[in-house]
Amino acid sequence: MKVVLLISGRGSNMQALLEADLPVEFACVISNRPDAAGLAFAAARGVPTAVVDHKAHVGREAFDAALAAEIDRHAPELVILAGFMRVLTDAFVRRYEGRLINIHPALLPAFPGLHTHERALAAGVKLHGCTVHYVVPEVDAGPIVAQAAVPVLADDTPARLAARVLAQEHRLYPQVVRWLAEGRVQRRTDGVITLAGAPDIASLALASPAG
Repeated sequence: MKVVLLISGRGSNMQALLEADLPVEFACVISNRPDAAGLAFAAARGVPTAVVDHKAHVGREAFDAALAAEIDRHAPELVILAGFMRVLTDAFVRRYEGRLINIHPALLPAFPGLHTHERALAAGVKLHGCTVHYVVPEVDAGPIVAQAAVPVLADDTPARLAARVLAQEHRLYPQVVRWLAEGRVQRRTDGVITLAGAPDIASLALASPAG
C-alpha cells in the first residue's frame, strides 16, 4: 500500500508510523509549514518530503488544489492526517473519501473539534481516549475504524490526560494502518466499519474493537 502523510508540526504520530515497520510504502510526507520539525525526521529516515505552504495561496480552495496536486503526484492508496492542522474543504475531502483517515484525541462521537481534554475533564467522564476514523466533509464525523481508551484520574490536568491519550495514539494509529494494508478493514452497507479476523490489540489500553 502506497501512503502519503500530511503534517503541520513535529508529527509525533507520523514518527510512530514511520517507526512501526509497517507493510506500506511511505511515498511522501507533506507539510503545509516549511518549518515543520517532522520534515527533518522523515527525511532522515529516507522518506521523500514536500511542502505546500498554505500562506502562499489565497483561500482554502487554492491551497487544497495545490495540496491535492502534490498528493496525486504520488498516487497513494491511503492519505493519513498526522497532526495536519488545516481544515480541508469539502471538495478535497470528497476527492479522497474512502482513503483519507485521521486520528482524533477523544472517543468520538464525544468531543469533536478542539480542546477535547479540557472538555472531557469538565464533563466528568471516566474514560477518554482517541479515535481513528475516515474523514468526511463533516468534521470528526466519519466512520470509526478503532478506538483506544484511558481512565480519567481524579487529579488529572488537561496536560496529563493529553499525554496519556497521546501514548495510545502512537500505538493505535500504526495498528490501524497495518489492518488497512492487510485488507482487513471492511465497510458494511450501513457505513459501519468492521475488521476481518481477530485483531491483535491485546497491548492497547481498554481498546475497542476487541475482536
